[in-house]
Amino acid sequence: ARPARAARPSDRDGDRMTDPLELALRGYEPTVRRPTLTGGDVAYVVDDTPLGRMLFAAHHDGTLLATTYAPDDAAADAVLARLAARVSPRVLRGGRALDAVRRELDDYLGGRRREFDLPVDPVLATPFQRTVLEALTAVRYGATASYGALATTLGRPTASRAVGAALGANPLCVVLPCHRVVAASGALTGYAGGLDAKRLLLELEARTVAAG
Repeated sequence: ARPARAARPSDRDGDRMTDPLELALRGYEPTVRRPTLTGGDVAYVVDDTPLGRMLFAAHHDGTLLATTYAPDDAAADAVLARLAARVSPRVLRGGRALDAVRRELDDYLGGRRREFDLPVDPVLATPFQRTVLEALTAVRYGATASYGALATTLGRPTASRAVGAALGANPLCVVLPCHRVVAASGALTGYAGGLDAKRLLLELEARTVAAG
């Protein structure tokens, strides 16, 4: 869903100066997602990608449920157990429902795609995490935002750490771009796939934007 934007605040004399992206984020108003999916088969696969070992899961109708890092079998099993509890006990390996996410991720990592077109449902996220993840739609390809800017967007300017924790539990990494959120200094901080993966993603986006 696309965010509705309020009027942009003005920079009056004496106001604390903020960067344009932070101002844009402050005008963001989260929207309500549709109810989460329940029932029906869930397909999954664990792949080795340029970003690391990842688990992809999708509902039988094609809705993407998870693109999460799974460095070992225990991590993958934990995600599958949560999908079985939240969506359906029928969690099956493989299936054509996963072809689209693999194709779109390949295009993204190859610099041929800037946005994912797949429908998503963050069924593994809590209500607060969903709100934080929705705010990521305001952080465009090739740009970054700070944890504080996102917290301010959500009307909780002192909740930077809570925002960071919510992003750390993102069940739809890359597709919902939590890698674009950095420290206020611009330094790269925690990412589920590790800082090397975060750096790779940001450098890829920067190169693609620079190349036009």
